[in-house]
Amino acid sequence: MNPFATKPWLSAYAPGVPHEIDPPAGSLVDMVEEAVSRFRRHTALQFFGETTSYAELGDQISRAAEGLRRLGVNKGDRVAIVLPNCPQHVVAFYAVLRLGAVIVEHNPLYTARELRHQFEDHGARVVIAWDKVAGTITDFPADLPLDAVISVDVTRAMPFGTRVALRLPIPRARASRRALTTGSAVRGTSSWSSLLSHGNLRRKHPRPEGSDLALLQYTSGTTGTPKGVMLSHTNLLANAAQGRAWVPGLSEGSEVFYAVLPLFHAYGMTLCLTFAMSIGATVVLFPKFDVDLVLSAFAKTPATFLPAVPPIYEALARTAEHRKVDLSGIRFAISGAMSLPVSIVERWESATGGLLVEGYGMTETSPVALGNPMGPSRRPSTVGVPFPSTEIRVVDPEDPTIDRGFGDAGELLVRGPQVFSGYWKRPAETAAALIGDGWLRTGDIVEVSDDGFVTVVDRLKELIVTGGFNVSPTEVELALMGHPDVREAAVVGMPRESGGEDVAAAVVMNDGASFDQNALRDFCRKGLTAYKIPRRIVQVDDLPRSLIGKVLRKDVKERMLES
Repeated sequence: MNPFATKPWLSAYAPGVPHEIDPPAGSLVDMVEEAVSRFRRHTALQFFGETTSYAELGDQISRAAEGLRRLGVNKGDRVAIVLPNCPQHVVAFYAVLRLGAVIVEHNPLYTARELRHQFEDHGARVVIAWDKVAGTITDFPADLPLDAVISVDVTRAMPFGTRVALRLPIPRARASRRALTTGSAVRGTSSWSSLLSHGNLRRKHPRPEGSDLALLQYTSGTTGTPKGVMLSHTNLLANAAQGRAWVPGLSEGSEVFYAVLPLFHAYGMTLCLTFAMSIGATVVLFPKFDVDLVLSAFAKTPATFLPAVPPIYEALARTAEHRKVDLSGIRFAISGAMSLPVSIVERWESATGGLLVEGYGMTETSPVALGNPMGPSRRPSTVGVPFPSTEIRVVDPEDPTIDRGFGDAGELLVRGPQVFSGYWKRPAETAAALIGDGWLRTGDIVEVSDDGFVTVVDRLKELIVTGGFNVSPTEVELALMGHPDVREAAVVGMPRESGGEDVAAAVVMNDGASFDQNALRDFCRKGLTAYKIPRRIVQVDDLPRSLIGKVLRKDVKERMLES
């Protein structure tokens, strides 16, 4: 019997938070069209001061959907989006869904190798990409067929006369540099404006249903092997509804969400693309987190709701204090992806007068499954309690049929309407993660207090969480060992004072080879995204191993902490 079936955490819910949510009806398309109908004159998006009303957003979604239909996109087809945060990203997201097609989100800063691996897996033949990286995709070999690549000039969504160069690192690719220098669409692509030039989609065009697949979100999951998490319209609608229920003080049609988290990440996508849209909020879009851009925007359009990660809260609070910027308009803030130090909570709440609470989730839970209550019952240093309509178990990591009780460490299992249906084309890994009756193995070791608050104490998976992203140690180790002078490598996560981890590596060099940390880091840049590159590399004579010869990453980490 599950000891947590009594749900003792319900008494900690903030006033007005329901124990259960109503089962979601319809699709994400229905949700956004209802928002367009209810909040037509309200500002939906703001980007460097340029605004888009909900009515304008609805029109652009319809026109983009018609353009995609003419390109042959049908229900169930995968369409890849490779964009930073920008208005075109939001339009593309809902236009793909309107056709019943499936979105595949990608980090636009991925290298060609990283992108190709995912494209080979999901098979999308239509791509909507940032013009600075569209050439990386058009340069894919012919054995990876593409029907269309729509190149998006993000600056066209900025106010006329104030367009600025986006200071984002551009992946190294010949075609990408060509696009950067010419400022025009890459050969072999069509433009975003041409996609929207065919008029509106017929209102009677078939619509998606709640059970339909909406999104493939790639994650390293619990094994370190990137795979596509399959999320339905119902999964994503349920998580948005749980979010609305969790914050009863929200006011529909008047909230301002800051999208400093990338929309291609499950956390940013749910909080700023579905949750925010479902209440008619204004979403202020930032192509990346930049403290100057955020504080400048705050002076004109103050945020009321800010989902972020601990380093962002720390940087904003510190800089605002130094510059004497008043942050008191931010009433609600939800932190995730890494542990939230109590010192940051205290500093943030002192600066804003609002609440900063920590939550917990994973891509497989759309992504939020637990959260600290938005009220006095919150408990810093824990990840809170299960969301409405969410159940948990704590089990023996070696035998998940054996339940553990309050105060006992064990692997966390989660069940609820936000839990995914499986991994794309990975039946064996799906069976390992979903173990029956809808229970998801999270891979995290937790303890649950008598009143239901959950504390993460360890994790089975050895993934490194840096800046809110998962990094597979194996992937970085293989990149390092691709260098001709490196014999062996072990990669670990080193804790930061502000929360999260830095990627670090210990390497064994070949006999006679000289060690140069900077040269090795430069070598890694050829095949790895910037956040995966080790911030610290040390040379060692050998690596600690188990009796069967497996490198003991835990021992490597302990040695590096001691050095």
